[in-house]
Amino acid sequence: MSEAIFMTRRRISAAAAIFVLSTAWAPARAAENRASQEDTESAIVVTSSVPGTPRATHSGNIAKLPPYRYDFIAPDQPAEALNRLPGVNIEQGFGVEHLTAIRSPVLTGGAGAGSFLYLEDSVPLRAAGFGNVNALMESMPEINGGIEIVRGPASARYGSNAVHGLINVLSRPPAEEPGGEVTAWAGPHDVLRLQGTASTTVSGDNGTSHGMRASFVFGHDGGFRDASGYDQQKARLRYDYDAPDTSIMATLTYVNVNQETATYASSYKDPGIYKANPNPEAYRDAFSGRAMIRIERRISDDQMLVITPYARRTYMDFRMHFLPGSPVEENQQTGGGMQSSYVFNLDGGHRIIAGFDVDYTRGTLTEIQDEPTVFSYVQGTHYDYAVNALVLAPYLQSEWKLDEATTLDAGARFEFTRYDYENRTANGSLGKALRIPSEISTFADISPKLGLVHRFNEDLTGFIRLARGTRAPQTSDLYRLRINETAGAAHSEILDSVEVGARGGIGRLNYSATAFFMKKHNFYFRDANDTNVANGKTQHVGVELELAAPLAYGFDIAASGTYARHSYEFDRPISTVPLTTESISSGDDVDTAPRTLANVALGYNFNEDRGRLELEWVHVGSYWMDAANTQKYPGHDIFNLRASYDINENLSVFGKVMNLFDTRYADRADYFRGAARYFPAEDRAIYAGTTVRF
Repeated sequence: MSEAIFMTRRRISAAAAIFVLSTAWAPARAAENRASQEDTESAIVVTSSVPGTPRATHSGNIAKLPPYRYDFIAPDQPAEALNRLPGVNIEQGFGVEHLTAIRSPVLTGGAGAGSFLYLEDSVPLRAAGFGNVNALMESMPEINGGIEIVRGPASARYGSNAVHGLINVLSRPPAEEPGGEVTAWAGPHDVLRLQGTASTTVSGDNGTSHGMRASFVFGHDGGFRDASGYDQQKARLRYDYDAPDTSIMATLTYVNVNQETATYASSYKDPGIYKANPNPEAYRDAFSGRAMIRIERRISDDQMLVITPYARRTYMDFRMHFLPGSPVEENQQTGGGMQSSYVFNLDGGHRIIAGFDVDYTRGTLTEIQDEPTVFSYVQGTHYDYAVNALVLAPYLQSEWKLDEATTLDAGARFEFTRYDYENRTANGSLGKALRIPSEISTFADISPKLGLVHRFNEDLTGFIRLARGTRAPQTSDLYRLRINETAGAAHSEILDSVEVGARGGIGRLNYSATAFFMKKHNFYFRDANDTNVANGKTQHVGVELELAAPLAYGFDIAASGTYARHSYEFDRPISTVPLTTESISSGDDVDTAPRTLANVALGYNFNEDRGRLELEWVHVGSYWMDAANTQKYPGHDIFNLRASYDINENLSVFGKVMNLFDTRYADRADYFRGAARYFPAEDRAIYAGTTVRF
């Protein structure tokens, strides 16, 4: 347990150890019957598109998971913590692999890689056209300064791929006093993790200061299934400089993973099946390196310039076990860019932000099948291409104080994308693979937004938000085609959203309630026969609710719940599409889209808040495993138990029991080519660790 937990427990009440579930609530103080409005607003201040410019109000849903809460949860993978939010359903695969849903079905392929934006300190982990469906593996949330989650479209502020939502991992800043901590924990199947961080800050003349923080993570997991272990190494350096008119923050991040991948199992209940690995040769090796520097310069009392140049390099090599013939893919990207903003603070509390972002990346991809031909998956080089991608994006954001209680925020972003594609193998088809000639593709997208926030009183704030999310197609959707597909069929995806909500407090209870309605056009995805579907349409309607309250005798409770319907809005019958194995009917549920999600955490603080126990209930409702809505996964309910204790200011111990009642369930279930397949979840597992501070 980190120093942040130890200190926070003394600043705020027993309810402070509850996970900050959303923008709706902040922990209540022990001496108060409800959280103050000031506390509530502090919970929703997040990093804006202009770093260093806080937002005290937001016409939508932004949540921030603080670092002390993440440390208490001690997640093996980020999904364990992030799934406590309503509307978020990250399905964990094996090792570092995962698939994300934020106000959406669980999306795969290019749709999964391009529908969610993953950032570090507000800089995208990858260029927009080269998304990674397992993107959190390239982040470093283990030692963070908070994790921000936006539910719903945020393209106007953050750019392409923030269609259904985004996850922004903030690096931990240097502390005011020198010090650090080292955490070690262990679990079943040789799970070992060692992580640490240390920092110092030196004050200079004329109000200046220099701070430095170094952090590292070493992780090993032998895997609860055969041939399914992984090793992971991460490191980050952060430097902060503060002066009266200038602030600089620079980071250098390194992430490496080497994984033996366990593949789908035909059962998640039979241990003879779910603990086996039918493809022990499957693997994933990946590297990611990033550097960025953010410079904020105050021009005057009312104006500020922010520029953020950055560079990044990624490489990934993995066996595509989910395809016949198990080809090997290698992809890499090298590039960088710059974010820039100019902030004007006007009289009356108004603000205008004008900015321009640019990103240039060169990416390459090869897919080679060494195994003998299987059906139409032919031995040889399926794809070998390079893409030079340029994105130019001017934008304008504004906040207007209509009166003391009402704020209007409006903005728009124009994004021009240019892909210069070079085919480096023979044109035409090789079995199922279709290689198109070299070409240049361009896309132009506009993402507007309009929101209104009104504080009715100290206990109730309401908001309404209209927004459009857009993204250019992923390069893999454009240039990694299958036979019977048409080049250029993928267009920019568009999602229009309206949401209405309220947040506030009733006595000791803090709450947030939101209803949303979204329609998506040009939905481009792969069907169960591994064939691209162009121009799909979907509808997304839902309600999200969050509650949190301190109870008597040191107890507290926090809960989140979601009811949402994600449905197809077009028809695709088998009879009209060659080789298709399942039909799509308008009004049917999108596959892998549970209508109900819930999380309830009951906590208990004891011994003057030096210790904490927490029992967590996780609910995932039933969902269809196929687009035709013929095969259903029944859903699951599991319970987890966590505990932590501060022995003194320098030493803490913690532990957790995952899947307390040893329930058999699947992290993911789908139906492919006439057969059910699963990512079986782990049996009951016990983890324990300690943190030493210095």
